[in-house]
Order: sequence, then C-alpha cells, then structure tokens
Amino acid sequence: MPATDTRTLEEHALRVRELIVEMCGNPEGGHLGGSMSLVETLVTLYHSVLRIDPQHPDAPDRDLLVLSKGHGAIGLYAALAERGFFPEEELTGYGVPDGMLTAHPNPAVPGVEMPTGSLGHGLPLGVGFALDARLAGSDRRCFVLLGDGELQEGSVWEAAMAAASHRLDRLVAVVDRNGLQITGPTENTAGLEPLAERWRSFGWTAIEVDGHDPARLQTALGGAPQVAGRPTVVIARTVKGKGLPHVEGQARSHYARLAGRQQKRALAVLAAQRKKTETVA
Repeated sequence: MPATDTRTLEEHALRVRELIVEMCGNPEGGHLGGSMSLVETLVTLYHSVLRIDPQHPDAPDRDLLVLSKGHGAIGLYAALAERGFFPEEELTGYGVPDGMLTAHPNPAVPGVEMPTGSLGHGLPLGVGFALDARLAGSDRRCFVLLGDGELQEGSVWEAAMAAASHRLDRLVAVVDRNGLQITGPTENTAGLEPLAERWRSFGWTAIEVDGHDPARLQTALGGAPQVAGRPTVVIARTVKGKGLPHVEGQARSHYARLAGRQQKRALAVLAAQRKKTETVA
C-alpha cells in the first residue's frame, strides 16, 4: 500500500478517537486508555501499511492483523469502521446484548481475524499464521499488536524465540508501550527495560518510535522486514488515554464509562484539536 501523508493520517486518528469516546458512552463503558494509545498505530496500519480490501475482508492474499491486547477492541472496531469495513453507525451496537461488537475482539466483525484478550496468546498465533503463509508460498505479512503489560506472560517470549528460530521475517510485532497496566506502572510489577535489547537478545530486529507519530510509524512498519531472516518488533512509545489531557498517562483511564457530561467534555476536547489542526493547515 502506498504511503499516506501525515496530515491525512492525523485526521483519521482524530475521527477514530471520537468514535472510541462515543462507544465509551455506552452504559457498559469501555477500555478507553489502552484503545486511545493504539490509535496512530491502527490508523497507520489500516491506511498505509496493510495489504487489505475492506470490501473483501477475507481475501486470501490479505495481510493479517491480530490484536493480542484484546481489551483494545473498541479501538480496533473504530479503526475498522472508519476504514470502511462496516458502517460507522453499527458502532452504536457496541455492548448491546447479543450484538457482534463485544468487549473483546469478535471474529464475526468484518476485519477481525481472531478472538483475543486472554493475554499472551496473540504472538503464538502470529507465529502460526507466519508459518502457514510460508508453507503456502504466500508473501503476506502478519502483524501482532501487544500491550506492554502483556509482556509479563511467558508465552510471549516462547513465541518470540520460536519466531526467530524459524526466521519468520514476515512477522511483525508492535508493542504499545504506554507504561501502564490496570494496577499501575508496568515497571512496578515486572521490569521490562531495556525492552529493545530484550527483543534483540531473542533474535529480533527492534525499532523504537514515537507511537503517536504516523510518519515514523509508516517508516518502521512499512519497511519490515529490515533484516532478512529476522522478525521485527516495533516498540511504540505511547501515552495511555492519548487525546484526552485530563486522563492522559493515568491508570484510571484503563476502563471508563463516559456518561453525559463526561462524554460531551471529551468530544469537545477532540473537536478543539480538530479545529486547531484545520487552522494550522
């Protein structure tokens, strides 16, 4: 897929954030913080990197994206709707009993590849998909989006070791490094740093980028694999709750019910950002 200009990606990101906030107005609420930190990664992948066709979501030659941090599902749904996989109006069905837009990714939703959310399973699935593509002679790439707290799961590192051993250079992991998990800072639970060096020691090419900079994300994600025979991990340094200053970088943004006034306030903040962007342009 050809590169998309940064301003266009930023506009897509603003719209996706608005959709996330609207879904969090549902009586059940949603995983706000970790979805907002993923936005630029999702937008860059869907609009500039992935070989996909929203009109044919099951095309056999498509690239795959597995959202391993399944609690970011509302971010994924918003990105898919904004990309045209299904009408944005269907997002109003999020959290409705017997609806297809469930709290964790539901493969009944066009564009969703796997049900995830039991943390630590996404990268092993990615290894399987990458091996399958190799056996089929396909040049498809598989992208797996991981949370940083999720890296405390041993199955992630077993998969990382297997991927390097099998030289799966069409496999790309993206770590949403927002530094927080539901209980607080990740480093207070289990130290992950120096994170890039940990991945390199497992045989991966590791790239660190500002996870809210679409231009840098395009270069890192679109250029993988940078080293033949080595899987790639992009460590995206992000801010939990990005876009809403009153909750940015706070563990309390992990799950939110934005009822009434709270939702209006959040949407007003995003509208102000949109106006500022249009003024600068």
